[in-house]
Amino acid sequence: MTWTAVDIARSVRNGELDPVEVTEQALSRIRAADGVVQAFRRVRDTAALAEAAALRERSDLAGLPLAGVPIAVKDVVEVEGEHAEWGSLASSREPATADDHIVRRLRGAGAVVVGITRVPELCVWPMSDSPSGVARNPWEPAYVAGGSSGGSGAAVAAGLVPLAHGTDGLGSVRLPAGMCGLVGIKPGAGVVAEPHDGGWFGMSTHGSLATTVADAALLLGVLAERPDLGEIADPSTVRVAISTQVPLTRAPVPRPLRDAVTRTGLLLGEAGHRVVTAQPRYPAAAVAGLLTRWLAGPAEQAADLDRALLQRRSRAHVRAGDVVRRTGLVRAGAAQDWRLRAEEFFADHDVLVTPTLATLPPKARRWHERSWLGNAVPSMRLAGFTGLWNLAGYPALSVPAGRHPAGVPLGVQLVGAPGSEPLLLGIAAQLERLNPWPRTTTES
Repeated sequence: MTWTAVDIARSVRNGELDPVEVTEQALSRIRAADGVVQAFRRVRDTAALAEAAALRERSDLAGLPLAGVPIAVKDVVEVEGEHAEWGSLASSREPATADDHIVRRLRGAGAVVVGITRVPELCVWPMSDSPSGVARNPWEPAYVAGGSSGGSGAAVAAGLVPLAHGTDGLGSVRLPAGMCGLVGIKPGAGVVAEPHDGGWFGMSTHGSLATTVADAALLLGVLAERPDLGEIADPSTVRVAISTQVPLTRAPVPRPLRDAVTRTGLLLGEAGHRVVTAQPRYPAAAVAGLLTRWLAGPAEQAADLDRALLQRRSRAHVRAGDVVRRTGLVRAGAAQDWRLRAEEFFADHDVLVTPTLATLPPKARRWHERSWLGNAVPSMRLAGFTGLWNLAGYPALSVPAGRHPAGVPLGVQLVGAPGSEPLLLGIAAQLERLNPWPRTTTES
């Protein structure tokens, strides 16, 4: 059985596990399996072992929450001696001279950075492929592992590492979690402190991917520098709303995805929670606000890049984003109006449960060779339930809820009001007890 991050850290702190041996085992698993799942863009074999050896000598080892835990980081943060590629040939190859603040927090907590995970170019798409590889779903490699934190999701679901860092701008942590049978949490706006707005006009934030709720909470506590988030408490009786209606479009949702929400509602009802069917009043302007930020955010990122080196889907995306920026279409009003409606909904409900995905995952292909439209249509259909919560800045997580007949996991999304991360984690932990899931593909 693959150890959890909680177990590894406890055993390293107690002197029962050697962090170098733990790192060696993780690197061995990566060598054995990553040729199939292609989760990693870069594996830091020598550097990771050196980190683990140095960790062994730290005087504060006994107090480190992630002591000796092998972790993967998404290819959007700088790791000293490496470069952040963002899935693009247009990015700089100059090695970073210092760690990003996120990596500093991870290393400060005792984690060992074993590798950098694969992402789609500029993190625009929910399919994590690049010219060097396609991140595949470990449960069913014919399907994608999601995106844009797809490499991180694949690495954890395949049991290569117990934890992975991700970012979420439209569902980029929750979508891979839903596809790969993981717990993936996107905290609310501002929970993970940033030296800037977090990207995509404040919609993007850092989050965690793990096989257990306790591990996801532990990592979130480190990212947010809030140890209290790692302490999961049993929830009191709460008001739960379930909804399988795609916001605004009301597009058909495959029955297995709807059934997963229904089963989750039944479990929560049996646990004593009050469960009703209800959905927020989604404003049309919020979808427009979401789309303008999805276009303009990557265009802002690409401002200093050689656009001739971008993939054709990305070139089209940033050209459209340039128009959005020039014409001032990114407006605060759409987000403000949506937040008012969300506040209205959560005055009467504590948790909203929806499918994580609005459609089945796309098949694993070289999506970067296709047109913008060929990528945009499946992307927008897939993320119908997730993106609006980035615009609102509300916390949301995905938790496993079964398997589809096609072989891929099913996830449900839990959403709560600002500050409800502890509640969402508590509900997720309750579901984990009531409906246990296989943690990795090696345990199915």
